[in-house]
Amino acid sequence: MSIEDRNRVVILEDRVENVSGAEFPLSFDDQELAHNLESFGNSFDIQIVRVTPTDIEFDLIGVDASIANALRRVLIAEVPTMAIEDVYMLNNTGIVQDEVLAHRLGLIPIKADASEFTWKQKSDGATDQNTLVFKLYAACTANPEAAPGETDPNKKYINGSVYSSQLVWEPAGDQQKRLASVSIGPIHDDILITKLRPGQVINCELHCQKGVGKDHAKFSPVATASYRLLPEIQILEDITGDDADLFRECFPPGVVDVVVEDGVRKAKVANARKDTVSREVLRHKQFEGKVRLTRVRDHFIFNVESTGIISPEDLVTQALDVLMEKCDIAKSALTKATQAEEEAE
Repeated sequence: MSIEDRNRVVILEDRVENVSGAEFPLSFDDQELAHNLESFGNSFDIQIVRVTPTDIEFDLIGVDASIANALRRVLIAEVPTMAIEDVYMLNNTGIVQDEVLAHRLGLIPIKADASEFTWKQKSDGATDQNTLVFKLYAACTANPEAAPGETDPNKKYINGSVYSSQLVWEPAGDQQKRLASVSIGPIHDDILITKLRPGQVINCELHCQKGVGKDHAKFSPVATASYRLLPEIQILEDITGDDADLFRECFPPGVVDVVVEDGVRKAKVANARKDTVSREVLRHKQFEGKVRLTRVRDHFIFNVESTGIISPEDLVTQALDVLMEKCDIAKSALTKATQAEEEAE
């Protein structure tokens, strides 16, 4: 089997072949592929496909699945952010219990640069270097201007619904100056925290601390972080006429086009990366032996959606920094272990 075929996951009608990776990345039983920095640099590439204020899509090319999955896990669990950790409930006469309300508050994403803060240990007190403080006060009253017989709670009551926009940041120490470049507060102002009725009050103080997603999901800076292998569609024989139309309908829009060549309508692959690999085309006998579906083993299509705390491009950069730091730690530990073995001998 050629290197190119080894690097393909083959999609068949009732099974998937060549799914198992090599014992060592990018190596095979009967072929020795030297894995060094030079060969890695020649094959490795990152291509940015799409960037929006909240999302990024990029291609990670020339790496083993273990590296791609490590990056995904770091994105989810090891990029630090600030989130509400402690809630001091001074008064809560609403229907939502204190612990449930505290949990809802903790899940509100907070816009703040975690690099400006130190890690707070259990024995440490709250300071302007490790904690952000917010206050929340909401008292529900009847709206005196509401029309008689009004049934809409938004018009009938004042503070009938409590939103994240009502969180008020209380700067401490030099935070006002140090954090001037960032608008500290909730990412979204329209997150519903709870509902109140006349006479009910919520009064609490919220302390934000630095943390990572592996400790609690509220610290995770991503809504989703996923990857998939690049789909590949090979047309082995010309598919023409009405079969070309049927072939196009077997794929999502934009994957296959029907073009006219020498007066004959033929099916052509337009954009294989849009394919969801549904295998619908393999269920039709007329296409048997005419098409081959594969996925490229070392080409990963990443989609990352940020919660808004960190911009998507910065999020990927920070995740790569964390991953490189982990590699340095592993390399250092391996060097020490090797030296200890050599000294023992």
